[in-house]
Amino acid sequence: MADFTLRQLAHFVAIAEEGSIAGAAARQHFSPSALAASLDDLEKAVGARLCQRRKAHGIVLTADGELALAMARDLLSRAVEFGDRLAAPDGQLAGAMTVGCYRTLAPTVLPTLLEGFGAVHPQVRLDFVEGGGDELQEMLASGRIDAAILYDRDVSGDFDAVELYRIRPHVLLPSTHPMAGRRSVRLARLADEPFILLDLPPSTQNTMAIFDRVGVSPQVRHRTTSYELTRALVGRGLGYTVLVQRTRTDRTYDGHEVRICEISPEMPAIRVMLLRRHGSDNAKAQALADFATDHVEAFSPLGG
Repeated sequence: MADFTLRQLAHFVAIAEEGSIAGAAARQHFSPSALAASLDDLEKAVGARLCQRRKAHGIVLTADGELALAMARDLLSRAVEFGDRLAAPDGQLAGAMTVGCYRTLAPTVLPTLLEGFGAVHPQVRLDFVEGGGDELQEMLASGRIDAAILYDRDVSGDFDAVELYRIRPHVLLPSTHPMAGRRSVRLARLADEPFILLDLPPSTQNTMAIFDRVGVSPQVRHRTTSYELTRALVGRGLGYTVLVQRTRTDRTYDGHEVRICEISPEMPAIRVMLLRRHGSDNAKAQALADFATDHVEAFSPLGG
């Protein structure tokens, strides 16, 4: 059996993720020479070259290194789970856990999830990261996060998934707009008006696909990567927008009112999903999925 340690695996993962021994040394609070020696010892123990070291240019993983990285992350995750389960009082879940959330979903989903899950599982240190769909899925597949919450249209990998709720794209208008009192509106009626684009891939492509579906070309006046700035610009009467995520308030940050109108004809519903690694036996991730599905009405903008 290969004689390596969990610490050597952790050093190797840090080196691979940072792309250099120096970067990993700063992250791990070790000297570069100590990490280089740790990598040497690991390669000797497994009998394979895991990376090519390029002076002043960092490291590049070999084919064996790519395989070893995935397995090392899994072993480290299982080691943490092993310790957490044994140390937990009276069989309670315990230890650290990280959930990733799509940026525009985070403000409405994460606060309630963090508060509620923390109350049920007080021994679990639940943390979070925000990101785009592709970024979160890569982090989940690599083991850097334990679960991810995002729209189904962004899911491209092989994950265990549960649906939290469904929501449809809508038009957001300033409260002073002539059509603001309507329940629904056709995008063609707004085609000549300035459009505020939430330019946050893949939201950009998905929004434009909605217009393509009805044969309308929006007159893009402003682009922003901020969900709340998009709402604020609409509130000021600078244009309209199309969004998916909904808030429970009709006021913007600067106090102006906006109105939601459904799109006519009705757009297909988009599902908000919670993903876990396929086949994972991570008890904390399973508990998070169970809690989220049981309490979806608490963080769904539609109340369930």
